[in-house]
Amino acid sequence: MPFETLDRERILGWLREAAPEPLAALWAHADAVRCENVGYAVHLRGLIEVSSYCARQCEYCGLRAGNAKLTRYRMNFEEIVQCAHDAVRLGYGTVVMQGGEDPALSQDFIADVVRQIKSETSLAVTLSLGERPQEDLIAWRKAGADRYLLRFETSDRDLYDRIHPPRGDQPSDRIAILRQLQEIGYETGSGIMVGIPGQSYQSVVEDLLLFRELDLDMIGIGPYIPHPQTPLGQASHADAHPSPLPEGEGAMQIPGDELMVYRLIALTRILCPDVNIPATTALATINRKNGRELGLMRGANVIMPNLTPVKYRALYEIYPDKACVSETATQCNGCLRRRIASIGRVVGNSKGSRKKQYV
Repeated sequence: MPFETLDRERILGWLREAAPEPLAALWAHADAVRCENVGYAVHLRGLIEVSSYCARQCEYCGLRAGNAKLTRYRMNFEEIVQCAHDAVRLGYGTVVMQGGEDPALSQDFIADVVRQIKSETSLAVTLSLGERPQEDLIAWRKAGADRYLLRFETSDRDLYDRIHPPRGDQPSDRIAILRQLQEIGYETGSGIMVGIPGQSYQSVVEDLLLFRELDLDMIGIGPYIPHPQTPLGQASHADAHPSPLPEGEGAMQIPGDELMVYRLIALTRILCPDVNIPATTALATINRKNGRELGLMRGANVIMPNLTPVKYRALYEIYPDKACVSETATQCNGCLRRRIASIGRVVGNSKGSRKKQYV
């Protein structure tokens, strides 16, 4: 299958490809596209998991408001700023402040944190705080935030609504919010989970094409890993993996295994040559030995080492058995740098902003 014309039919074919030789060609081509468009550098973006409180009831996420067994925490101003200084010490160009959709992370609080980090460091600041009012997003951009991450998870509207109940009577339209973020002036990131119960091959094809349509700056792809204290995590095996639908092979349930994640990373790199693509922590969770390395060798160019204080890290339990929860920030940094060097890549020494390749 040629790479030059990745239409719906050819993308579907690659998602279903299982033979070693064609897959090896896919990995090699994606890696070549990565090298040509974003180079050999792997950008390290320090992750600060600022709050495990969340007002949403997403069917798969351990942070959901209905999970009464989760011990909640919220980092204070000084702790977050100290993590930013740790990022500088460790040579990172970016920090990513991530949290549940926590109303206590007010517009003023986040704006003050961003201003403090920007005044004391040269770091790029990325926010990943869920769906927020437009006035919050504008205020945080004015305070100096550079990027915003908001995964749309699936472009299948019916499936999205089933796993993401609305917050009160507020409709959820993450595609519209992503466009809004771009208009405000953020570098904008999004992404999907793969293997959601009821997610078809064809819907993932549409996800990939939507990546390109949205002209995103960063795209994250990870396996679906439900938390056991959630409705989907407690569903029976039969319920969690419905039978194939009758419309054809594209309507069958797509697996969320490691190989499918690599296929999607590679195809995303080919479709969106100059974007930043992380080898995610979720990928490292399902393959602790070399999941991140294989992601980097198949199109990815970003890793997010964890800066969250160890006392909080295990409590940020989006899904179970998350990788690297007991390592200090310094230990995590050393481990990742060795892993990157082991595959012949180098650590980036810049903020790693997307450099769009205009035609």
